Amino acid sequence: MFKIAVMGDYDSIYGFSALGLTIFPVKDGETEKAARTLRTLADGEYGIIYMTEKLAASLGKEIDRYKERILPAIILIPGVSGNTGSGVRAVRKSVEQAVGSDILFG
Repeated sequence: MFKIAVMGDYDSIYGFSALGLTIFPVKDGETEKAARTLRTLADGEYGIIYMTEKLAASLGKEIDRYKERILPAIILIPGVSGNTGSGVRAVRKSVEQAVGSDILFG
């Protein structure tokens, strides 16, 4: 069975541990550490990785490595600094690829 991980700044993700998810806090500027953590999780037993939009912005090329793979599913979530909209754009793009058109705006 696959596990679920949450990556991002501590203030944004600590509440997920109460839901039984494994959290992986990353401080600003720790991009290389975050990239190593993502690779470890993706190559391990994690099937879903939630990641704050802010962290994902700094890991674009690393995240791209997993876009064509079935697992892990990397899902962007807003952090305490707010919603940038990149998570919604990523979901919209995935749906558009799956069904062939944008279901919200036809």
